[in-house]
Amino acid sequence: MTATATPVAPRTNGASIAHRLFVVRELGIALALVLLIGVTFAVNTRFLNAQNVKDLLLGSSILAILAVGQAIVIITRNVDLSVGSILGLAAFATGAMFQSSPNLPIPVAIIIGMALGALCGAVNGGLIAAARVPALVVTLGTLYVFRGVDYTWATGRQINAADMPASFLHMGTTTVLGVPVLALFAVVVLAGAGIFLRSYRSGRELYAIGSDPDAARLYGIPVGRRVFWAFVASGALAGLAGVLHAARFGTIDANAGLGSELNVVAAVVVGGVAIFGGSGSVYGAALGAVLLTTIGSALPVLGINPFWQRAAVGVLILAAIGLDRSLAVRMARRLRGGSARGA
Repeated sequence: MTATATPVAPRTNGASIAHRLFVVRELGIALALVLLIGVTFAVNTRFLNAQNVKDLLLGSSILAILAVGQAIVIITRNVDLSVGSILGLAAFATGAMFQSSPNLPIPVAIIIGMALGALCGAVNGGLIAAARVPALVVTLGTLYVFRGVDYTWATGRQINAADMPASFLHMGTTTVLGVPVLALFAVVVLAGAGIFLRSYRSGRELYAIGSDPDAARLYGIPVGRRVFWAFVASGALAGLAGVLHAARFGTIDANAGLGSELNVVAAVVVGGVAIFGGSGSVYGAALGAVLLTTIGSALPVLGINPFWQRAAVGVLILAAIGLDRSLAVRMARRLRGGSARGA
């Protein structure tokens, strides 16, 4: 009896073109970030003092973690609108745990928060993958369900910093060689997700699902299972973000993370992850999170009314969608040109 090897598709010229276009896309985001920081620094040199840089890193770390999870979901041509509610639920659960068990080890609290988020993600993924209900509808519903559970649990209570261990709160503000611990969490999450999507077959299959779910099924990819685990990953990262939110802010109520899901989706789209799935990277999503956070800090320094912050984000989203469409058309032309030359 002979063993049959599973064929592995070679890297095609089309994949190489797509990779180059994605790199150009992310370099454009990085350039926009550098220009924004440069202009703001020219107006006010104190913008890049040590405290402001620390605040920027702290402000973008939690958003970047959420954006990484959201990017994994959007790559599969889905969206998770419940991440803000999951963050709030995990944050309040963390505070409640420390309130009842002050000696609870911090790693255990992190694991429990991520497990709670993963459970919420499994609810989303199960409904979407098994019942094949659109993700937009399911996660819009669970956004309110999870927030309702949070409100019911809190019953108007507020957990204060005095109710949590000083060592846990210290984690939310301390630095290692000048880098906030929360930013290190974000770097670890980003690196892990990036390696998974690029180097593992199940990660690369998420792109195939986002490009064409029907073709992915015909190829033998377990679409439902992959989408389910994508939502579990998003939920787990939202749970981690909730624990870190509790460490950073100390004071927690049922409104933690309220409305943050829109900022997360904006960061992912601005970061170059195509809203229709199949392209983009978690690195771009993280850059988008840093860019949006920097915009929020830079506009007051530039003397621009904060009202225009949302307008600026809206313009960036529209520009990102237009650029994604332009790059897609350009890549299609190159592929057609390569096919014609090959013929």
